[in-house]
Amino acid sequence: MTYGPLPDTDLTRHRRLREQGSLDRAALDAILDAGFICHLGVIVEGRPMVVPTVYGRDDRQLYVHGSVASRSLAGQTPVCVTVTHIDGLVLARSVFEHGVNYRSAMIHGVPRRITDPEEKAEGLRRLTEHATPGQWDYARRPSRKELAATTLLALSLEEASVKLRTGAPEDGDGPDAALGLWAGTLPLTSAWGAPEPDPLLPPDLAPPAHIARREGTQHG
Repeated sequence: MTYGPLPDTDLTRHRRLREQGSLDRAALDAILDAGFICHLGVIVEGRPMVVPTVYGRDDRQLYVHGSVASRSLAGQTPVCVTVTHIDGLVLARSVFEHGVNYRSAMIHGVPRRITDPEEKAEGLRRLTEHATPGQWDYARRPSRKELAATTLLALSLEEASVKLRTGAPEDGDGPDAALGLWAGTLPLTSAWGAPEPDPLLPPDLAPPAHIARREGTQHG
């Protein structure tokens, strides 16, 4: 589905390094699809709290998972969710010009706590499939008791901002170029390793294809 550009609001407006900002909804989707861990920022009892948790999405909202005991996932209070991918270090000729190649998204809003069992199950399906495609149909699905013990928040993707940086250092045509120092980027990549079986599994039980085929594939 195609959407228009992301809105430029007081919360999403890029005030610093504007050239690294983007209002492209496709860029937001790509950043969210490349990860599965987000950081949820919220005020709890007057103090800031940032909670790492897993997420999934559909075209319009982000699903954030937690426990019913988590004070940070109570809902009905403004939050900020961030997702960041580090693609490498930018090593310039001067320390001042050093930087990071990255992709990041920030989503602002008031999350809605999902209580309808069918909607909660669908949200958990999207969250599970986001991290491990094929796992929802392979593993046992949540029971009613497990659904009741799980908090799932839905946060609209309407108010979001995207920033990213790519490329080489930016001091190659300045006075520091005469220093004769090496400059460039140090890429950072990560890949999935070989599946490690639970020690209690029968020795002849191999991982399913949807897990085994991810070995060696790039993450992020």
